[in-house]
Amino acid sequence: MAQQHGIIVLFDVENALQTRSLDGNTYWFDNMKLFGSEGVGTEQLVTIVPGTHYLDGSQATEQVLNWLPEALGSIPSTVPRNYLAEQERADDRRTLEELAALGGEDGASGTDLKRLQKRVGKRARKSGSGRGLTEAKLLDVTGKTTSSPGAYNYPSPVITDITGPAVTEKIMYPAQYGSPDMVYDGWYWAATVDTSRPGVYPYMLHIQLHELVAHNDELVWESVEMTCESSLKVITDPKRNGFTGNGLGVLPLPPVPAAG
Repeated sequence: MAQQHGIIVLFDVENALQTRSLDGNTYWFDNMKLFGSEGVGTEQLVTIVPGTHYLDGSQATEQVLNWLPEALGSIPSTVPRNYLAEQERADDRRTLEELAALGGEDGASGTDLKRLQKRVGKRARKSGSGRGLTEAKLLDVTGKTTSSPGAYNYPSPVITDITGPAVTEKIMYPAQYGSPDMVYDGWYWAATVDTSRPGVYPYMLHIQLHELVAHNDELVWESVEMTCESSLKVITDPKRNGFTGNGLGVLPLPPVPAAG
């Protein structure tokens, strides 16, 4: 069975949109630091891909990479998919209750009505080129609805392509796959790696971020395309058991005393 490598890319979306660059605004992590991955937590990650052969010298299977993009400071993508809709409905209910309460003997003042109108806020809609974004209110970084376009929650970054020498030299074969896991709208990027050719191979992620802009008194999420780079390092070390440090096989078990 192929070994699974997880690569998480954390994006400082706000700063990347301001500078129009992902340089200095990405943080890379993988699960292969124990085997020698370098630059974990920085933008110079070199992911180790071991396993060109087993301890007996036989050819090992290919390895599999999985990429997970996340936005720094945003609500984790692992929260329920209906979280935003639930927050919207709860906020609308509170607004209607307050509006009904203002209709008493003295009626609602203009100041009160403006306050409620501001809390309802503008809804952010997707642009024609948006992907996986629905018309919704804004959420702040704490997960609450907000009418202020200040510290709001950014949509998760989207990987649109993977290119570079690692792909052109046929070291890895990336593709977008469908999945029943709806954390990423049912899609994720993965790649198989040819472990028979040791060496360091750079590759490039094509990323789609989303920027909130005002058009005709509406807030619109517009896509912004950027790229960032990382590398694979295919090594000749054999695949090892992560518990024992030895070759693959049955885990050593302590002797079991005979039943009395």
